Parts: sequence; structure tokens; C-alpha cells
Amino acid sequence: MSQLKTQLLTDQWVPATWEEYLAVLDEPDYQQSRGYYYDGHLRIEMSPVGSGHSRRNTVVIFAINLFCTLKGIPLNGLTNCSYRKTGVQECQPDVSYYIGERAQSAPDETSVVDLDRYPPPNLVIEIANSSLGDDLGRKRLLYEDLGVSEYWVIDVNNAQVIAFEIYELGSKRMTQSKTLPGLSISLIEEALRRSRETDQSQVGTWLLTKLQEPRN
Repeated sequence: MSQLKTQLLTDQWVPATWEEYLAVLDEPDYQQSRGYYYDGHLRIEMSPVGSGHSRRNTVVIFAINLFCTLKGIPLNGLTNCSYRKTGVQECQPDVSYYIGERAQSAPDETSVVDLDRYPPPNLVIEIANSSLGDDLGRKRLLYEDLGVSEYWVIDVNNAQVIAFEIYELGSKRMTQSKTLPGLSISLIEEALRRSRETDQSQVGTWLLTKLQEPRN
């Protein structure tokens, strides 16, 4: 462990065993970090969350919750929740959702979701500021293997949502959500753009109006 710690670079993937990964998480220096483990590598994220990251995170959560409330879609969302498949994988996405029939599968009162006991969430979202390349790369592979249904990457700098449908250990880009039928990815992007120019209550009013418009 001491040898790994001397070479440990945060916000990068570092070769490590599962036991070394768990030992790093127990270190006092990394108590407030976010941990990922995949394909024999660990990633410890220590980058501070800036206002841009936080604001976009809030807007995306509000938009999804409002959409599901209006459409009567059951869901339970978790923020910064850790998911673990012991000895194999771990992740801590910014936002994740259990949706529809799986909504009640969202565990409660547990520090880490044990994926050997619980199903993975339907939708996983990473808010990318400085981590865009990794979120589109190795993390996307991690979530493919994890078996989520959709994976969204929010590009903070460009107010863009890069959304993937995941199936058969692969993924492809999409413009309409499959887990949230009727939700256009472009609507989320427009909400993100508006959040740069106005306050969130006005963004919410705009979203409410758009979501209540009759569909052709």
C-alpha cells in the first residue's frame, strides 16, 4: 500500500488491486474523495466541485424530477451514491436514478450500494468540467459493464448533454431518452443554456411550460 500511495496521482487511472483500492479509500487524506475502480485500475477524484458543476447538476436534477412528476413516472434519485460490485467495480456518479418498475429497488440507509444484492440504476449521469475525456472514455466502459440502461455526460463548458443508450455491453448516442419516454435530450440542453443567463426559478417556469405543451 505504501508503494502505491507514493505513486498515486488523483484524477487519473492507476493500476491497483481491489484490496489496494479499498485501502486507499480508508486513508484520511481521501475521506472526501470520489472513488472508481474498473479493469484493475483505481481512480480517486479530488478536484473541487465549482459553481458551474454544481449549478448544472441542480438544473439537470430539477428537469428530470419535474418531467417524471408531470408524466407520472415513478423514480428515485441518488446524488453522489457509491455502487460496488465487490472485487470487480465501483463508481460514484454525480446523479443516478432508479426508474419505473425499478424505482422501489433503490436501496435506503446504506453507505454503498451492493450490486451483488441490488440491481444497478437505470440512468447514470456524470457532470463533466475537467473530466470530460475520461467520462466519455473509461467511465463509459465501466457503466456499460455495470449494466445501466442510459448514461449521460453533461459537458459543463458547452452546455451539452452527450447521452448514450447502453445495451449488450455497448452504447450508442441518442437524442431521445428511452428510460424517460418523451424526454428530448435537446430540452435538457436548452435548460442548461438558459441557466447561464437567468435564475433557476425562471428556468423552472420555462421547463414547466414546455413540458405541458400538447404533443403533436
